[in-house]
Amino acid sequence: MEDDQIVRLFCQRDEASIAETEDKYGSFCLGIATRLLSDSEDARECVNEALYQAWSRIPPQRPEKLGPWLGRVVRNTAVSLWRRNHRQKRYNGLDLALSELEDCIPSQEDPQQEMEGVELGRTINRWLASLKKEDRVLFVRRYWHGVSLAGLAKEAGVPPEKLAQKMYRLRQRLKTFLEKEEGICEDYGQLRSV
Repeated sequence: MEDDQIVRLFCQRDEASIAETEDKYGSFCLGIATRLLSDSEDARECVNEALYQAWSRIPPQRPEKLGPWLGRVVRNTAVSLWRRNHRQKRYNGLDLALSELEDCIPSQEDPQQEMEGVELGRTINRWLASLKKEDRVLFVRRYWHGVSLAGLAKEAGVPPEKLAQKMYRLRQRLKTFLEKEEGICEDYGQLRSV
């Protein structure tokens, strides 16, 4: 079933919309949550939450592309769950990916920083748009979807060490871009982890 048909079912409050969404995007969403959380039970909980959010938010929202919209909901839910559980030291699936970015992106601990985070997101999107498609896809799959370096290397057919170097160079390019565009990474010594 096409996305616009599924969204129409949500708008009509037809419960078949949930089954159709799960059939079409269930494994996609579960993959995102599993990579971020490394716990299948919690990953399934995130997928269920995404389905609930779709039911609750559509309407009034009408996503143009249901897949990416659901992916964002699942990812945000998984990151929230990861943060809550990370305080309890239950996960390490997202630790490595986030620690790789800590040299470029400061954490958000107060409302002012949260507002600056919106601008940071726009700046990162401009930087991503300047990359070759291959680099952009690698960066987003690593740092948004939480795919491991080993997994990315296998998909790309390159040794993990070579991909790790490429990801390091991409992070350095991001840092340089942020310093030039926004001054976000100017004070290297005071940056905190994400």
